[in-house]
Amino acid sequence: MKLALAQLDIGEGAVETNRRRAVEAIETAADRGADLVGLPELWNVGFFAFDRYRELAEPLDGPTLSMIRETASSRDVGVMAGSIVEDLAASDGDGPADDGLANTTVLFDRDGNRLATYRKRHLFGYESEESDLLVPGETFGVGEFEGFTIGLSTCYDLRFPELYRELADRDVTLALVPSAWPYPRVEHWKTLSRARAVENLFYVATINGAAEFDAATLLGRSTVYDPWGTEIASSGDQPTLVLADIDPNRVNEVRDAFPALVDRRD
Repeated sequence: MKLALAQLDIGEGAVETNRRRAVEAIETAADRGADLVGLPELWNVGFFAFDRYRELAEPLDGPTLSMIRETASSRDVGVMAGSIVEDLAASDGDGPADDGLANTTVLFDRDGNRLATYRKRHLFGYESEESDLLVPGETFGVGEFEGFTIGLSTCYDLRFPELYRELADRDVTLALVPSAWPYPRVEHWKTLSRARAVENLFYVATINGAAEFDAATLLGRSTVYDPWGTEIASSGDQPTLVLADIDPNRVNEVRDAFPALVDRRD
């Protein structure tokens, strides 16, 4: 399977421009043979636009995800739609609360069907208003796509390995991580992402933004790690498209060669 990571330039609060860039990235990836495209965290509004979260929040069937769903269908490509600020009261009732906002990720198949929905569990509090403004998710987002069992998580979740161990227990073979990870924490970004692949012996793909805001600059470096933790495709900090060929059989091959998960003691 060919996986594409769309490292987008994100304009803070510039929703229409950001939507256009996302659609163009998906179309370009499809033209280059991608089977699945991943977008960053809160790419349509910008992670640091805290004062506009309520204004720009949408339900799952709102204009942003509807546009992504339609693009997936028209271009015959799966899309992990990054994340949006979800208006839980206006959505379809399967969220962690009846009201409030969530940082929500959706996985679509080639026909635009929703395969999995995930609401960010670990909300960032340090120098951020995310944990004050949003409701944390309570469930896992796991879906099947072309031989892979895909598990969803988001950015700050990388610091909490128990979440990824739970995904491994749910037979996940590819973890997709939309993110808005800023400078200067480059080494944290690289180390934590690789560690999640190494300890669970599955693919990890991190999809970061490439943008400069008043509050921070995103560091890019979207990367695909194989089940050994080997970097097989990556980027710098500018907007780009990262492409990688990945094989679901590779996960079992690595786990057979090095069956460390068998030795776990809960």
